[in-house]
Amino acid sequence: MKTVDVIIPTYKPDQKFMDLMDRLKEQTVPIRRIIIINTGRKYFDRLTDGTSFSGRYNNILVKHIAKREFDHGSTRNKAVGYSDAEIFIMMTQDAVPADEFMVEKLLEALDEKNVAVAYGRQLADKSSTEAEKFTRNFNYPAQKAVKTKADLDRLGIKTFFCSNVCAAYKRDIFDALGGFINHTIFNEDMIFAAGAVFAGYGIAYQPEARVYHSHDYTAGEQFRRYFDLGVSQADHPEIFAKVPSESEGMKLFMRTVAHLSRKKMIEQIPGVIIQTGFKYLGYLAGKNYRKLPKKLVVRCSANRRYWE
Repeated sequence: MKTVDVIIPTYKPDQKFMDLMDRLKEQTVPIRRIIIINTGRKYFDRLTDGTSFSGRYNNILVKHIAKREFDHGSTRNKAVGYSDAEIFIMMTQDAVPADEFMVEKLLEALDEKNVAVAYGRQLADKSSTEAEKFTRNFNYPAQKAVKTKADLDRLGIKTFFCSNVCAAYKRDIFDALGGFINHTIFNEDMIFAAGAVFAGYGIAYQPEARVYHSHDYTAGEQFRRYFDLGVSQADHPEIFAKVPSESEGMKLFMRTVAHLSRKKMIEQIPGVIIQTGFKYLGYLAGKNYRKLPKKLVVRCSANRRYWE
């Protein structure tokens, strides 16, 4: 049995994080260590003080960093440095395993020799809107897949799709490829996946490794998220210029509208139109951020520390 660690960056963790920790204890494959890189100690202490947290989870390592130190790439690389497991699983604090088989199924997907990373399926919470539920099923379908360079013409940018919400990495390949990019506003997972694909490795999608993870963002939040997405693509033309993603966004929009029409939920369509418009505007602004005044760029971004 290969050794497995789980790595979770946290910031203002809440009850979902505690639910995640409980589910990790129940996994059929033992987790040797859970490494938590927490931003802002007072928020973590506020959640765990007066509880049996440290006693209940005796396989945890908690490292605190200041807010100014956080970066999507370098913080995760730092966390990987605390692990010497053969496999490490990246998760986010709001991703809750759907059952006890998540780790087991991720490891099954990594059994193929040429696979560098395997990511799991994200399910919408029951309280999510119908549009959000459809989006999760669009991006995370029920069919397994291993994506390689041979799929670029067929899948385009989806060849590189991978999510650190729930993704397992082979440590030896991760190290050989240089890990995550150290300074990035967003997309550290897809940037790594693209490098792995160009190096001849496969990216496995394992729908049997399931986590509940969804968000009902406001239009403004969508704008800022997609602005950062556009920035990450503008900063890495060696990857994203060759496989534009606009067509995927339009496909999702059209299919969401068709789905809501079939479900006779037409009243939700105007909200989808507004959200899609804000996404596209944010994405276009992010792709062209170098043409914008610095103060406006910072205001548009969801990750304002990146620009400091």
